[in-house]
Amino acid sequence: MPSASSVPSDVFAPHTLATAPPASRPAMEAVTRSFGRLPDAVARLATSPELLNGFLELSATFERSTLPPLAREVVVMTVAVRNDCRVCVALHTGKLRDLGAGPDLVAALREGRSLPEGHEDLEAVRRFALRVLATAGGVDDADLDAFLGHGYTGRNALEVVLGIGAYTLSTLANRLVRA
Repeated sequence: MPSASSVPSDVFAPHTLATAPPASRPAMEAVTRSFGRLPDAVARLATSPELLNGFLELSATFERSTLPPLAREVVVMTVAVRNDCRVCVALHTGKLRDLGAGPDLVAALREGRSLPEGHEDLEAVRRFALRVLATAGGVDDADLDAFLGHGYTGRNALEVVLGIGAYTLSTLANRLVRA
């Protein structure tokens, strides 16, 4: 079986607006406006307009969910660390800092460990996301009750699943294209 390093470098070469499939170009332009540059991951994912556009739509939908912004970032970082996506960990570390997360919270998330005291509500999100992943959604009543016991709702539980889906797509694709 070929190793990851034996994939030809041009299979997922980063695209420019000139080389990307036409259906990827509007998303690439929007991301460039938002970030001030075209991230390598987006340039590589542009190989598949369906994947690029699908992820961006899912991600935007997750951002509109009722989960608080820090809770959403906990979901993203939990998936990114679990799936070893360095690009996502780096990008969302910055997002956490922009949201005012302290260094202790950021470090715990980056290391995949329990969150520090004072962040029990976010720890409930992290643990719930891990249980959803470990059980393929078949969480038991105790896990769901623990999540709900921190003031979250059934809607929030489903939004965690949405975030897991969006960022599983992203992390797996980013690793595949060597972003």
